[in-house]
Amino acid sequence: MSAEDYQNNTVINWAAILCVDRTDVLWGIQVTMAAISLVETLLVTYLSYKGNILQQIITFDFIVEAFTTVPFIVTLTDKRFRHLFIPVFLNCWLAKSALENMFNDLHRALQKVQSALSHQLMILCATLFCVFFTSVCGIEHLQRGGRVHLDLFQSFYYVIVTFSTVGYGDYVPDIWPSQLFMIVMICVTLVVLPAQLEQLVFTFMERQKQGGTYSRHRALNEKHVVVCTTYLHADVVMDFLNEFYAHPMLQDYFVVLLSPCELDPTMRMILQVPLWAQRVIYVQGSALKDADLTRVRLAEAEACFILAARNYADRTAADQHTILRSWAVKDFAPDCPQYVQVFRPENKVHVKFAEHVVCEDEFKYALLANNCVCPGLSTLVTLLLHTSRGQEGQSSSEEWQRLYGKCSGNEIYHICMKDSNFFGEYEGKSFTYASFHAHRKYGVALVAVQPEGKRILLNPGPHHIMRKGDICFYMSITKEENSAFILAHPNPDKEMRGASIRLHRTGSSRITTTLGSTGTVALELQHTRSRSSSLAAGGGEHAAGTGVKNRLQLPRDGAAHRLSVQSMSRRPSIAPVPAVLDVLDAIRMQFEENRAEADADEQTADDGGKDDDNCSVCSDSTWHDDYVVDYPRQTPYLAASPRLVYRLRECDRRPHCCLQITVQCEHNQATSAKDYSWRNRAIILAADYASNGIYNFIVPLRAHFQPRSSLKPIVLLLEAQ
Repeated sequence: MSAEDYQNNTVINWAAILCVDRTDVLWGIQVTMAAISLVETLLVTYLSYKGNILQQIITFDFIVEAFTTVPFIVTLTDKRFRHLFIPVFLNCWLAKSALENMFNDLHRALQKVQSALSHQLMILCATLFCVFFTSVCGIEHLQRGGRVHLDLFQSFYYVIVTFSTVGYGDYVPDIWPSQLFMIVMICVTLVVLPAQLEQLVFTFMERQKQGGTYSRHRALNEKHVVVCTTYLHADVVMDFLNEFYAHPMLQDYFVVLLSPCELDPTMRMILQVPLWAQRVIYVQGSALKDADLTRVRLAEAEACFILAARNYADRTAADQHTILRSWAVKDFAPDCPQYVQVFRPENKVHVKFAEHVVCEDEFKYALLANNCVCPGLSTLVTLLLHTSRGQEGQSSSEEWQRLYGKCSGNEIYHICMKDSNFFGEYEGKSFTYASFHAHRKYGVALVAVQPEGKRILLNPGPHHIMRKGDICFYMSITKEENSAFILAHPNPDKEMRGASIRLHRTGSSRITTTLGSTGTVALELQHTRSRSSSLAAGGGEHAAGTGVKNRLQLPRDGAAHRLSVQSMSRRPSIAPVPAVLDVLDAIRMQFEENRAEADADEQTADDGGKDDDNCSVCSDSTWHDDYVVDYPRQTPYLAASPRLVYRLRECDRRPHCCLQITVQCEHNQATSAKDYSWRNRAIILAADYASNGIYNFIVPLRAHFQPRSSLKPIVLLLEAQ
């Protein structure tokens, strides 16, 4: 019979579909297993009975169990039923449910939290397997009654081609039972799979919002740090990442952001930038939960940075939240170094166990105070703290903007003196000598030094002698290891490196070192040699007499044509910078400095005594006379650094009425700051209220090393009483 005739006169072999060749041994095994499975199902149904028997019976698992086990029990009634076909392959759906329950019970017993995404993915894979397995077994059996018989591989090939909507047509079901079965399976697939995919996609999207998990394998093989913050502000995160990865030794570190808030579109776009996508991992969670700290592998982290909660209007409440997170981290990982940021200085004592504690109020007020003493210091410190390539403002038409942008790239680096080309030749010389000549030669500014086994000394002056093991801290656009420099005119005078200088009694009594602009363009040094005759300096002062070596001098008139642009842009220093400062010279210099300061204070006191109209508490005549150098009687918070300051000798605690300068009291009738007729201009600090951090603003302005004549009144402009 041809294929066309067979299509017109389809003959179905029902005997091949309804009956199978089953041996007695196989039949006995299947009946036994069916009986055990049916009894177990009935027992579980009875134990889980809750008053509604119909609800317990009409379930997918119970129906499939009954459809695959009851027919085997029926075959016990008649021997002829032993060859009846029973769709045992439907038990794969029962195996899927049992596998899901087994994993849930396993994780519940082990107290292990299973990922929702992996759970949904497992369910989807099991569902796909059951659909394909049921379709393959069903089409293979039903085609036994048709003209074209398919084996298991051909059936699997046909199912894959059909479900993938390719449809080559080389294998087709030729009887209506097979065709109906495939229609039913396609409908089941269209109902079951979209629901599974929807749950998987929803779980995946929620997982993306919560961030990932830092894997244990990566934590054991890679170095990472954890950054805990309550709010992910784009500017704060970018500042941290730029400064963290600016260090060459931290390029291989991973940064794990732990925050309870979701990523906003700006932060999501930032983390997708290729520069950060491979090194920054976001995890949504709280530092107060051990489960979230486990997700970020805090125990294996190199460090933990806890940033202040800037989304709080109350800074005290923000510090309380920061302290709780720091305690939780300390309890979870005691060996992990912490770097904590707080707002109020009085809260530092609660996190004293941290490796470093940065107090914003202390730094802010201290920087403002020192900026009043040295204008521009806040800009200098800000530029030093922020990493810059020095390319800002280079396209500007203004020369000062280009110079400012270029010099903004300066940062502080350190190097051991024995390994340095900048400072290695100044071994045995004074700090002032090394700083001056290194700046003249290479354009780098030596600002501090750390002797072996000691603390860092900031500008120790000519008393410190440079040693081979000292660590030199200098300002430059790039570190010395990455610098390339060539001296255009090296100083040939070798005698200047070993001689010492004695200060002339009639000469200047102070040794001053002025650090100019800190650009790294190498200066073209002139051939400066010591001459026996002294050169006149500005202000009528003369250098030391004949026979004195190592004196810095102005270039000769004949060398004017050799001055470069860099050398002309700086005012050359004419003060003597000795290589080694003798003890007698140091004593003489200190004595003359103290005498000059005493003379200045005496003159100021004489001038101040001319006006004595106000009371002894508020009058300006006591502005300098009643001040003594001593430690503050009280500090506003624990761990405040004690410093010598100027304070009143007689009245340490002024009456409360005199503290409000705009309100008249029995001691003074002034109603404004102008009525006090202060000799120096007042310094006004605007703040929300009188916080303890203002202590760090007052102390630098009243430091003992400030001349008494330069002390200025401090006015606090507060919003709250």
